[in-house]
Amino acid sequence: METADVDAHNDDYDYDVLVVGSANADLTVRVERRPDAGETVLGTDLVESAGGKGANQAAAAARLGGRIALLARVGGDAYGELLLNAQRAAGTDVTHVITDPGARTGTAMIIVGDDGDNSIVVSLGANAALSPQDIAAAHKVIAGAAVVSLQLEIPMETVEATAAAAREAGTRVVLNPSPAPESLAPALLAAADPLVVNEHEARRISGAADGGPADWARALRALGARSVVVTLGGDGAYVLDAAGEAAVPGVRVTAVDTTGAGDAFTGALATRLARGESLAAAARYAVRVGAAAVTKPGAQPSYPTPDELPGA
Repeated sequence: METADVDAHNDDYDYDVLVVGSANADLTVRVERRPDAGETVLGTDLVESAGGKGANQAAAAARLGGRIALLARVGGDAYGELLLNAQRAAGTDVTHVITDPGARTGTAMIIVGDDGDNSIVVSLGANAALSPQDIAAAHKVIAGAAVVSLQLEIPMETVEATAAAAREAGTRVVLNPSPAPESLAPALLAAADPLVVNEHEARRISGAADGGPADWARALRALGARSVVVTLGGDGAYVLDAAGEAAVPGVRVTAVDTTGAGDAFTGALATRLARGESLAAAARYAVRVGAAAVTKPGAQPSYPTPDELPGA
């Protein structure tokens, strides 16, 4: 094992946010258009960069000035060192990242079209070995965080174990259920405060194919989520919690690459929630962070510092 304009840190906690999740090397190729089935197209030179939904959220949050730690697994290879170095550069505490010498680091193969949209295939690698035993060993770290942020690029049993440990410790859980499953266990939904979903994830998990963001958010809260944020890309977000519901307007920018923008949003949201902001206020800030992230290529390389945010 290896060891903005922002509000003051809450010194009652060791970390604002502990991100428990995946760390992948992103292998990106840009194309004029993404290929159809069975088709070959030519692309640009391959670009290798740090990614993975967990590592992305940690890097985004750390660049915004949060006290952030990452609990993840990487392989004992060059990609693992690439990921660790990127986290250190962002300001993330990587003490809790586990290096497995016999495993390959997770990788994501990314094709980015001329419109900035992407197609991604993930090979989990070492991420698949992050286990409930790892979570049990980190119980003091979980208790020492104001917020734990989770995604689904690690085993579901590990996600569920983390959510249970966080609830027992009184740590707030931000859950981004991506890649989206057909459904979520009731206990996991009940821990989500908020459940952060894009439009596709909202429809899939809520089972509400029709309607709009408000309908999806209400359906997800009815299923048990304590609060819900539906992200809407350039159109902003929709939030719902016990205080009410609200549409958060988007910030208009020219998109270059949308890879990792949702992770930038979630990392920013978790950081602001850790500092005591309301869900709506945290989402307004996170929309600005997500907008900034799409204006540059790559995932982590695109994440802004507070003085790089668009909008007021």
